Amino acid sequence: MKRVFFASLLALAAATPALAQDFPPPPAIGEPKPFKLPATETYTLRNGMQVTLIPYGVAPKTVVSLQVRAGGVAAGDKTWLEDVTAEMMKEGAGGRSSAELATLVAGMGGNLNIAAGLQTTGISTNVLSEYAPAAIALLADVAIRPDLPAGELARIKANLSRELSGALSQPGTLADIALGRTVFGPDHPYGRTVPTQEQLAGYTIDQVKAFHSGQFGARRAHLYVAGRFDAASVKAAIDKAFANWKQGPEIVTLDSPHQPGPKVVLVDRPGAPQTTLRLAFDASAAGSDEDIPQRVTNALLGGAFSSRITRNIREDKGYTYSPYSDVDFHPGEALWTFQADVTTAVTGASLSEVFKEIRRMQTEPVTAEESKGIRTYMAGLFAIQNSTSGAVVGTLVTRDVLGLPADWTERYVPAVLAVTPEAMTASARQAYPLDKMTLVVLGDLKTVEPQLKALPELKGLPIETVKVP
Repeated sequence: MKRVFFASLLALAAATPALAQDFPPPPAIGEPKPFKLPATETYTLRNGMQVTLIPYGVAPKTVVSLQVRAGGVAAGDKTWLEDVTAEMMKEGAGGRSSAELATLVAGMGGNLNIAAGLQTTGISTNVLSEYAPAAIALLADVAIRPDLPAGELARIKANLSRELSGALSQPGTLADIALGRTVFGPDHPYGRTVPTQEQLAGYTIDQVKAFHSGQFGARRAHLYVAGRFDAASVKAAIDKAFANWKQGPEIVTLDSPHQPGPKVVLVDRPGAPQTTLRLAFDASAAGSDEDIPQRVTNALLGGAFSSRITRNIREDKGYTYSPYSDVDFHPGEALWTFQADVTTAVTGASLSEVFKEIRRMQTEPVTAEESKGIRTYMAGLFAIQNSTSGAVVGTLVTRDVLGLPADWTERYVPAVLAVTPEAMTASARQAYPLDKMTLVVLGDLKTVEPQLKALPELKGLPIETVKVP
């Protein structure tokens, strides 16, 4: 029986290639299509709060997201006070306890999310469409009338303290701290990314209340409603919930001049089996003429999984597992950063290959095939990344915080597809001047430093050893 069975398998295997030949070749991949939002509506309440309504998708769900420009930038030198405040806002609002808030929003088919970032504090939920007006009222209570119970502050700070300790145990966090301080300075909100444990522990309930009352207001708020919803009832709910919110302060505008390179900053981590790298250059601001070409160029160089740097130091040489580069945008400024964790013994070799790929991008024409491939990838990725209501809200929040035009989402894909190989070469020459680099190297310096000194690109550059945090 077994012999007959195996013989049948062999016969089937032998026949499979012949059968496969009967199938027609797959159709050619079509040209990417521009991403187009349905007709959105944006308007402003009399108190200055902005509203954007986005009918999107087919599922009977609605994302309601209130973004308030009360993030780390507004907190100034009180680093993470925005995080403490956001966590405290979860503890009850409008006379309801945290448990009652959770039960109420769960009954709408969603949950409540509150998170603070550098630019905004976001209060969001994703509910069944019929509950969209009720969700709007709930978010208004949380944003305008949080209870901020003093008895919960110690627990909130303890939780954030553990989070801070965990973050500071990661070499990537330490390298990011060093990079931020080097580029922006230790007294700038972008360069002061974490508090000390003593600073965090010292925040009082009065400071939390003062931050909320002083930094939250209608002129800093933008409400996004996306999905399937009844526009008339949603508008009525917005007016009822938010029309009487105080205007509050204007949005904080922040100058963020970069400290000029070249600079090489070393952080010792004795015995570390890996070296953590951060390589940075000034980048062009979002919405500038150079913006889209630099995005496409970055994707080919290090931003995509199929990028040149990834193929070189990950696939070909095995120096690292996950190298990556990206342009980090803030209002009015941007920074290109490459990051990787490489085996200690090949720190110098890894950087040498990264520098080689940068120079190759600057001097050798990008092939038509490679250029088309990365542009098609980026155009398709944009559509995939905006396939849900929540993702679209995230894109529009980024658009609005960066001050991009309303039609930016529609213009993005055609602009990407229009980037030529010649434009990519020109962008690389402008974007990655090796004689102006900022390089952070965190690792076992007794092993790493001799490798760095052997690199011709680092000859004569100022080198400083620092401690973080």
